[in-house]
Amino acid sequence: MFDFILRPIKRNFGRDKAYYRMIDDMFGFVPHNIELYKLALIHRSASLSVDGQTINNERLEFLGDAVIESVTSDYVFIEFPEYDEGALTKLRSKIVSRASLNSIAREIGLDRCVICNQSGNFTQKHIFGDAFEAMMGTIYLDQGYDFVNRLLINDIYARYLSLDEVDESETDFKSRLIEWGQKNHHNIQFRTRNDAQCRNRQQFHSVAIIDGLEAGHGYGESKKEAEQGAARSVSYEMSDEVCASLLDKLDRIDRAEKSDKTAN
Repeated sequence: MFDFILRPIKRNFGRDKAYYRMIDDMFGFVPHNIELYKLALIHRSASLSVDGQTINNERLEFLGDAVIESVTSDYVFIEFPEYDEGALTKLRSKIVSRASLNSIAREIGLDRCVICNQSGNFTQKHIFGDAFEAMMGTIYLDQGYDFVNRLLINDIYARYLSLDEVDESETDFKSRLIEWGQKNHHNIQFRTRNDAQCRNRQQFHSVAIIDGLEAGHGYGESKKEAEQGAARSVSYEMSDEVCASLLDKLDRIDRAEKSDKTAN
């Protein structure tokens, strides 16, 4: 009721004025419990230890992931009454993907506020999308579900998300590659392992193999993410040498098949 009075006070006075101003500028409101928002900005690489307990935004990220998925389910259900369950699931998956949330986090300026202790290469991954999830979990705790529902749909999605572009985008590169292999009679495999050399976090390395030849590489914090990256890289990172080797092998297979048909 008295937010119009408290807003300028919180933004301009007190030790947490910078945090209040940051949240107000990004989301258009001043928080009740500012400590939750501070926590949402702490990536696990910058974890604090308080009385033997590790403090970071992972629990809030877990909660925010569920909140975003719930709100987005409601959103696509209303916006696309002609879509069946499969189409709705696929569209929701694209909207809540790490890449999509990472992009939104950058658009609203959240990337400039996350606290982390990792190299530049790592900060280009998905920690900003993870922080966005943590922030939505925080807003849910601080303001309630109805508030975060309106904020996501009416403000954030309306301003920073193009449903048409998202709907047309491709995110399941692994399935596409496997379908292509089945259709064109190529053997598609993925060799995925845990990268033991990576410190402070779990990371996987995956190799996409087409007819026994390495065709793409991908990295991720899960096997699924690494394999998606490897499949995606096939489309634009295949070297000339690999292309030539693959084409030579395919030519040999084609000639052998034609020879067998002629002999029969």
